Amino acid sequence: MLLDTRNRVIAYTEIAHGTIDGATVYPREVVREVIKRNAAGILLCHNHPSQVESPSEADRHITEKLRDALALIDVRVLDHIVIGGTRHVSLAEMGWL
Repeated sequence: MLLDTRNRVIAYTEIAHGTIDGATVYPREVVREVIKRNAAGILLCHNHPSQVESPSEADRHITEKLRDALALIDVRVLDHIVIGGTRHVSLAEMGWL
């Protein structure tokens, strides 16, 4: 979700599509969408087809990469939510953002 300066949703956009065991997310594609919509912040979200909501090491790594890339253009990553079945985990609530 792309957000304005008051954390209101500007747009929802899908950046990447994955397979049953992974997805490739390119920070440049995320930055491109953020700039195109003039967003001040983003909320990341993805599902785990395995139904396990626990963030993987790859989830933590891409979150850090996106946070660092977006910080260069003064855009905040407010959260990264991982959905597994009917449950979810917030990386912000876990202190990883």
